[in-house]
Amino acid sequence: MPVTRGSAVANARTVLIVEDNLIEREGLAAVLRNEGYGIVLAANGKEATEQLQAGASADVILLDMVMAQTDGWEFLKLLPKNPALPTIPIIIVTGLATATLEWACSLGAVGLIHKPIDVNHLKSELVRVLTPD
Repeated sequence: MPVTRGSAVANARTVLIVEDNLIEREGLAAVLRNEGYGIVLAANGKEATEQLQAGASADVILLDMVMAQTDGWEFLKLLPKNPALPTIPIIIVTGLATATLEWACSLGAVGLIHKPIDVNHLKSELVRVLTPD
């Protein structure tokens, strides 16, 4: 009998992780793979945009804001300007202590997760965002 991991929401759902820190990016990927999510990785907003333009699909984006090349703010500005890019819900993941959910929503995101990441909060946010109304 196969072992089932993760929630029903995780089945067949893909998360695009946009994070410039290799250890954080791979750590998030490992946790989410263990929960049953498919993973697409990008080291910055430019790479994420290129992957989406090339046809990569994702059901949600976890977006770091502070990155050396094409940071989260630039990435968020690029999305509406490119009609070829799909509309994907974005959860901002940041170490910015002053970040609030209201701030994240004002940028077009649907959620906010502070670093260091609480894995239970991450999982609950993904379930909230990916569960149909």
